[in-house]
Amino acid sequence: MRVFITGATGFIGSAIIPELINAGHQVLGLTRSDAGAEALVAAGAKPHRGALEDLESLRAGAAKSDGVIHCAFIHDFRDLATFQKNAEVDRRAIEALGSALANSNRPLIVSGGIPHRSPGETMTEDMDAPAESRMPRVSEQTALALVPKGVKASVMRLPQVHDPVKQGLVTWLVPIAREKGFSAYVGDGMNRWPAAHVKDVARLYKLAIEKQETGARYHAVAEEGVTLRDIAEALGRGLKVPVKSISPEEAGPHFGFLSLFAGLDLLTSSAITQKHLGWKPTGPGMIEDLNNMNYAQVETAASR
Repeated sequence: MRVFITGATGFIGSAIIPELINAGHQVLGLTRSDAGAEALVAAGAKPHRGALEDLESLRAGAAKSDGVIHCAFIHDFRDLATFQKNAEVDRRAIEALGSALANSNRPLIVSGGIPHRSPGETMTEDMDAPAESRMPRVSEQTALALVPKGVKASVMRLPQVHDPVKQGLVTWLVPIAREKGFSAYVGDGMNRWPAAHVKDVARLYKLAIEKQETGARYHAVAEEGVTLRDIAEALGRGLKVPVKSISPEEAGPHFGFLSLFAGLDLLTSSAITQKHLGWKPTGPGMIEDLNNMNYAQVETAASR
C-alpha cells in the first residue's frame, strides 16, 4: 500500500513510518517545511507539501494514496478558545480527506482521544462516544459520519502516548509543576489515565491500516489506567519538587486549560482491539518512562 500520513513528522507519525516501510508499504508524509521534507526522505518516506489548513493539499495527498492515516493535530493548549479553533481545523481536515476517499474502498484511520464516561466505568471499543460532550475536539464523530457517505473510515482512540521524552498531556504538566513549585493531583488522585508506549501505538496503526475495516474503533491502550497521583509523584521525583493534593476548586487556577482533563477518570480497556488485531503491547509503562525522562528536555518536547 501507499499510505498518506498527516502528522508524519510528529511524535506518533514519525514512529509509524518505519513500521509501514518495514512491512513493505510506501509512505507519503505531509509536511509544511523543508526540514520536515528532509526528515521524511531520511526516514524512507516521500514528502507531500501542505498543511492541515490547506484542504486542497490534503485532498491531493489522499487522492494518490491507497489509504490514509490522520495523526496530525495542532497541540496548542494555551486556552479553550485556541483548542476550539484547532479542533475546527481538525474537523475540516478530516472531511477533506474523506471527500477524496469516498466510494473508493480505500481506508481512512482518524486519530482521536478516549471518550469520557462516568467515573469508574471502563471504556470499551463497542461504546459510543457521548452524544453530549464538553470536549471541542470531534475527530471520532466526524470520521464515523463519513461512513454513510461511502468512506471506509475507522477511529484510533489514543491514550497518553509516551516514551522517555514525551508523554501526551503529561508533558504539559511538567512546566506547570516547575512554575508552581510543586506537582499536583486533584483530590485523592485516584482518577486514571490510560497509556501506551509510542512504538506499540505505531505498530497498532500498521495492523489497523492493513485490516481496512469500516466503522471500527480501536483502543491503543497498553495500561488501562495510571493514577494521576502516581504520575504526579513521578514528576515530583524527576523535578525534585513536593507533591500535593489540590481541591477541584483549585484545579482551574493551578492547571489552567488542562484542568479540563486533570480530574477525569478514563479507565479504558483494549481487550477487543488486542484480540481482533492480534496486538500485544510490549513497551515500558508510563511511570517507567517518567522515571527515565530527561526533565531538561521536556519543555522543548512539548513545543514540537
